[in-house]
Amino acid sequence: MKDTYFLPLGGTGEIGMNLNLYGYGESDNADWIMVDCGVTFSQSGLPGIDLQMPDPTFIASQKENLKGVILTHAHEDHIGAMPFIWPYFDCPIYTTQFTATLLIEKFNEHNIDYENKLKILSEGDIIKISSFEIMAIGLTHSIPEMNALLIKTPSANIFHTGDWKIDNDPLVGDGFNSKDLLNFNDLKIDTMVCDSTNAIVPGRSGSELEVKESLDKIIGEIDGRIFISTFASNVARLYSIAESAAKHDRHVVLSGRGMHRIVNAAKSVGILKGLPEFVDEEDAGYLPAEKTLILCTGSQGEYRAALSKIARDQHQHIVAEKGDTVIFSSKIIPGNESGILNLQNLFAKKGVNIITGKDEFIHVSGHPCQDELLEMFSLIKPTSIIPVHGEFRHLTANASLAEANGIKKSLVIENGTMVKVSKNDIVIETEVENGRLYKDGKIIVYDYESPSNERSKLSQTGLIIVSLVLVNNKIKGKPVIKTFGIPEFDKDGIRFDDWVMQALNNVLGSKNKGGNLESKIRNSIVRQIKSIWGKKPKVEIIFN
Repeated sequence: MKDTYFLPLGGTGEIGMNLNLYGYGESDNADWIMVDCGVTFSQSGLPGIDLQMPDPTFIASQKENLKGVILTHAHEDHIGAMPFIWPYFDCPIYTTQFTATLLIEKFNEHNIDYENKLKILSEGDIIKISSFEIMAIGLTHSIPEMNALLIKTPSANIFHTGDWKIDNDPLVGDGFNSKDLLNFNDLKIDTMVCDSTNAIVPGRSGSELEVKESLDKIIGEIDGRIFISTFASNVARLYSIAESAAKHDRHVVLSGRGMHRIVNAAKSVGILKGLPEFVDEEDAGYLPAEKTLILCTGSQGEYRAALSKIARDQHQHIVAEKGDTVIFSSKIIPGNESGILNLQNLFAKKGVNIITGKDEFIHVSGHPCQDELLEMFSLIKPTSIIPVHGEFRHLTANASLAEANGIKKSLVIENGTMVKVSKNDIVIETEVENGRLYKDGKIIVYDYESPSNERSKLSQTGLIIVSLVLVNNKIKGKPVIKTFGIPEFDKDGIRFDDWVMQALNNVLGSKNKGGNLESKIRNSIVRQIKSIWGKKPKVEIIFN
């Protein structure tokens, strides 16, 4: 018997790293489509790991059954894993022109051949992939050309929201149009797979027009140089800042690769029309402070981003001085608090004024709050809901809100949970293999194979390497001792190298030299250093 299935491999029970699969067919031999393929940026505790992405093992084991990838929009948590995962499948990709422009840049950077695989999708288009009929439906978000998906199979109708909000004045693109959603209101939606990011937040997310008006007032009242950091992907925010700068006779300087990349992509598809040309970073120093507004990457405190370099006086062309103002026109993503606070303190030491969302109204979310969710429920009228794109507290809040407002059933699941969707019900079918891939420099490894845990341990306890030549269990020559991350002296001024040597001699001078000599030496050194330092270092013994 053929059925319809929904299977998230990333982005459910977490924010970021979205990868969703929809299947139709027999449970052990279905055709599948993939919706989004994103990353999340590595947090503390995973040293050396640049990116994390979903483990696609389930679908990779049957890659001939993956009939296409649909990308809802261009945020990194929805397209960032494409250069690393998609080449293995080499199936058609469907997305909008703006998203395609940014995706092509990624593919070119990684020398990926995408010829004849990229299909441009416009709002309202209907595409047929195997047994799936899919309609693109434009919704407002914090990046242009975000499309929800109406996914129809012979056994179910599913509304996949992607990321969205209700914004009647988004500044870039059309406002939220409920009429587009009502065009298919005579079509029964069996389940809605719904963004849950702000499901615990009452009210509405707010409009970009409101932010523009607030920022315009703030910019008009500042005398010195202005630095504004925001998410580069928020093209509407970039547009409103640039427009306000022109109004107040300021030139806009773009600083940071991400800013240039997004602006170039937006211009290439006809967005950001009618604005004065941006000033090159190299020429920023020639502008009077009161005529300058610098749009920077680095709102999350990223060490290598433009704003951090400016704060550390390490930017090649731009400096911040006493009397300047830095505006953080963004929210703090959980996990980034420390980096952002350190960055703000660096500017404070310079006498630079700092404005955040706690001081002024300078940011709105790109995701729906509770009143917007209720409005969407009323428009779509799904029989059931599967909350995604959120931590568990967000998923459960979205599910409770739905059930309290007329939706018959909700199902809170996690990555790897396969759900069978029918016209009457949603039920858990099975659990499949899932996990994470890590980008470690230029290689991709499974999370369980990653050496990051070992690196983390080394960062806490250090490393001791002992290289020695043994002849008949006697040291020949002087052992070479190297320590990394170990204090040089103990509390009494004795060198740790001397303690290592003592532990080594304790073993070699013992009458009982049976057993594994390498293990005995290692254990002796660990015990000795722990008794002196209170920590157990990593010890490696090399026999020559």
